[in-house]
Amino acid sequence: MHASSGSPTEPPADDDTPLDHAEDRASRNGLAVLTRTVKTLPPRPGVYRMIGAAGDVLYVGKAKNLKKRVSSYLRVDRMPVRLQRMVFNTHACEIVTTHTEAEALLLESNLIKQLKPRYNILLRDDKSFPYILIEGEHEFPRIVKHRGARKKGLEHFGPFASAGAVNSTLTALQKVFLLRTCTDSVFSNRTRPCLLYQIKRCAAPCVGYVSREDYGDLLRQAREFLRGDSRALQTELARRMDVASANLDYEAAASFRDRIRAMTAVQAHQDINVEGLGEADVIALYRIGNQSCIQVFFFRAGQNFGNRAYYPAHAADDTDGEILEAFIGQFYASYLPPKEILVNTPPPHREILEAALALRAERKIKVSMPQRGGRRNLIEHTALNAREALERRLAENTAQRKLLEGTAEVLNLNAPPERIEVYDNSHISGTNMVGAMIVTGPGGLMKTAYRKFNIKSADLTPGDDYGAMREVLSRRFARAQKEDPDRTLGQWPDLVLLDGGQGQLSAGQRVFEDLGIDDIALAAIAKGPDRNAGREQFFLPDRAPFTLPLRHPVLYFLQRLRDEAHRFAITTHRAKRSKAIGQSLLDEVTGIGAVRKKTLLRHFGSAKAVAGAGLADLKAAPGINAVIAKKIYDHFHPEG
Repeated sequence: MHASSGSPTEPPADDDTPLDHAEDRASRNGLAVLTRTVKTLPPRPGVYRMIGAAGDVLYVGKAKNLKKRVSSYLRVDRMPVRLQRMVFNTHACEIVTTHTEAEALLLESNLIKQLKPRYNILLRDDKSFPYILIEGEHEFPRIVKHRGARKKGLEHFGPFASAGAVNSTLTALQKVFLLRTCTDSVFSNRTRPCLLYQIKRCAAPCVGYVSREDYGDLLRQAREFLRGDSRALQTELARRMDVASANLDYEAAASFRDRIRAMTAVQAHQDINVEGLGEADVIALYRIGNQSCIQVFFFRAGQNFGNRAYYPAHAADDTDGEILEAFIGQFYASYLPPKEILVNTPPPHREILEAALALRAERKIKVSMPQRGGRRNLIEHTALNAREALERRLAENTAQRKLLEGTAEVLNLNAPPERIEVYDNSHISGTNMVGAMIVTGPGGLMKTAYRKFNIKSADLTPGDDYGAMREVLSRRFARAQKEDPDRTLGQWPDLVLLDGGQGQLSAGQRVFEDLGIDDIALAAIAKGPDRNAGREQFFLPDRAPFTLPLRHPVLYFLQRLRDEAHRFAITTHRAKRSKAIGQSLLDEVTGIGAVRKKTLLRHFGSAKAVAGAGLADLKAAPGINAVIAKKIYDHFHPEG
């Protein structure tokens, strides 16, 4: 991928057939662009961007010597066909100089992650990782799951590989350290302990069952545990248990015993552990042809915080080291790298990579390839996980490809679809109406491509499903026509499947006619009589509705897609409805927290009814005392 010591990385496979005469002439035009660029380039480190005709970034590269690196593209006859095509598509070349090659690598990784150039090795999944956060502003700080940007001045522990991993750790921490997880508004409005206190997962600081000093001691212990000092902490708890037992304080002794057991249970689940491994990520690549899996295990404070698999996009002749190096650069563009990174194949520019990561982390970072001992065993275990994940993915892709071929046959498509988009709407009596789109292809469901649509048409009759579908499809494909008119960015589907019958199909046809789209297959799927799943009817333009045999694999496949679209639409609708419920006139009343707000809404039915309620009615509501009732009444009746 980097050119200071070799040829530039070759792009993902396009078409290896030789360039025809027209393309050859165009490639000479691209060559002319680069020739002009080279004349003005300094022999300094930096980053270059190959720009296409539509202004899209084709490739981002870094160089120790920009002039030397970009000059290597002028020898077009010596390059593989894919690189020749990249030169052919180049209409401009943009340059950014940096002070060092490490800075160039850092900038290159950030740009690749942001721009996703067609000819680079790409990290496809860039979901953020969850952390455990101890909030410090409160007298009794709470411990919570946090995802997103790190909050300055607060303690973050992680990252964890998944929400499941962080949730299980939080549950264990509650059992051991009894820290609160409730919001500040809930905390300040409680008059008696919640259920978490009853099941021994909170010390109930909200009602004064634990002093500030004792709670601070629990916080200190939790921090020590998350930093890896669990043995010392366990010894301390055992000593306290013995002292309490000797003083005949058996209730306190039992509490310490339960906490020790919970801590032991957490440690027992650390099935992969290496002596002396404190803060490290273990990264291993396994490859079959031009398909790769990179498995990452997260270790913090000597504990396994879970693992995640990635499937980067790359060319068949990219080396393992180039793939791993590009992955690491983009991977740590989102969050701070740990002190140590263990890999199973050496990056070609390890020292530059370490320097770039050190710039980002503002501390020394070590990238190593262990050859023996526990670290080597850990790398082999990670590589085994990468292999098994890739083999499962390839097997699933084979089955998926057969289903796509069957779909093409059933729906009379010219070829198996590479991208299917499925649409559904959701609402309750026409309120909070949303549309949802899910996407699938040869690799299965593409959840990063899912989209939700808030229905905006003011003149739409509540509950008009056909009108909602027209709005969703119009917005979706009008945007695609604007952003990807040449259909080179992968935003266009081969098949659009609508949840519904002839009415929804007609709505889709009308949108496509209005937008001048006539080359995308359109179909609708509706449940049979009495909404009987398994008797679905399929609707296609210019064809009578039809059904498939009960055990037909394509029927099961399309049912699953329809159900996934329905699930996503329902989830989106519920989230919107909950947000609408949560945002009400009651938000403006000082001192009314989330719990009391929900209580009032349940009792009166709406915020409007609360605003119009009399003082006596407010006092009668569950959990509302005379002082709070007067505050609510005065807010909505200031004249009184």
